Amino acid sequence: MSRMIYLDHAATTKTMPEAAEAMEPYLEVYYGNPSTIYEFGEKSREAIEHSREVIARTIHARPEEIFFTSGGTESDNWALKEAVHLHERMHGKKGGILTTPVEHHAVLNSCEELKQMGCGISYLSVDATGRVILSDAERAIMESDDACLLSVMYANNEIGTVEPIDELGRMARRRRIIFHTDAVQAYGHLPIHVQRENIDMLSASAHKFGGPKGVGFLYIRSEINLPAFVHGGAQESNRRAGTENVPGIVGMGKAAELAHRRMRMERQRVRYLRDYLAHRILQEIPDVMMTGNRKFRLANNASFCFKGITGEAAAILLDTQGICVSSGSACSTGSLEDSHVLTAVGLGGEWAQGELRFTLGPENTKEEMDYVAEKVKYVVADMRGA
Repeated sequence: MSRMIYLDHAATTKTMPEAAEAMEPYLEVYYGNPSTIYEFGEKSREAIEHSREVIARTIHARPEEIFFTSGGTESDNWALKEAVHLHERMHGKKGGILTTPVEHHAVLNSCEELKQMGCGISYLSVDATGRVILSDAERAIMESDDACLLSVMYANNEIGTVEPIDELGRMARRRRIIFHTDAVQAYGHLPIHVQRENIDMLSASAHKFGGPKGVGFLYIRSEINLPAFVHGGAQESNRRAGTENVPGIVGMGKAAELAHRRMRMERQRVRYLRDYLAHRILQEIPDVMMTGNRKFRLANNASFCFKGITGEAAAILLDTQGICVSSGSACSTGSLEDSHVLTAVGLGGEWAQGELRFTLGPENTKEEMDYVAEKVKYVVADMRGA
């Protein structure tokens, strides 16, 4: 093929043309500071509030429960660290956090920092597909005396497994534990209802669903008086200081609107292509396994472990053929250690070293899947010395 085939949409997505177009006036025409009192700044403030309303509707929240951030990493840090601080203010002691070993590093590294500060961290068991074992989770939640927060990602960024968020939300609500979900991979791709699923806080990042990079949001249920994470001015209802990224917020709002409008049809389309690619790889290449849950899975995710190869080297060779894929999480590229997600699901050594992740998007076609399958067969065989 003459053009690049991009199959790393879990790492980032192309900004939708409609989102880029919506952003342009706020870069060139309506560039006023939204905190000013004159009409020129009011245009920017109105644009921010419109995006807030749009995003709130997509998850069945109130506009005043949406707070704009620089992305998913900031949102995760804010949710975890300030939930612990909130508990300490209310009860005079640090609360514990319940999470899983398959979380994004934004959650895991925040937990490690909190642990150094005296916060107890407990990890729920996951099965061989990376899905939380509900019976173990219920026992851990019921037996925890000091837990102030349960944080479980909505869908895994490496292996695509979708977690039982509804059930976990009910458990947390019964125990009056704040429930946070990192929905960076799920938002814009799966329908989310924060009220029905008992979600108290939710993190999302615009560049994962067709918006610009460097902007995201944190949903905070109105009953939770989460302290500010960034201090300074009175922006975001005194909860997140700093002049707002108006063009980014506008682009995110437009991308959110379009992603949710197109969600059902796009999920069906990419699921068909994903299954077609997975079938070819599993049938035509020996010593390969598909990781993650087959039933509870992001529609666009096909992740594999190939025995006898190195995933990063394979990704580089595929790049020479015009194919962009990753060897696991984009945030872990260059690491010499096995994926923490694969380790958590019981895969290590030779299998873990051969991880490749294919994540599809709006521009991918069946013709591309055939080309990719052939090139993967060639690269794997070549690396195995066949």
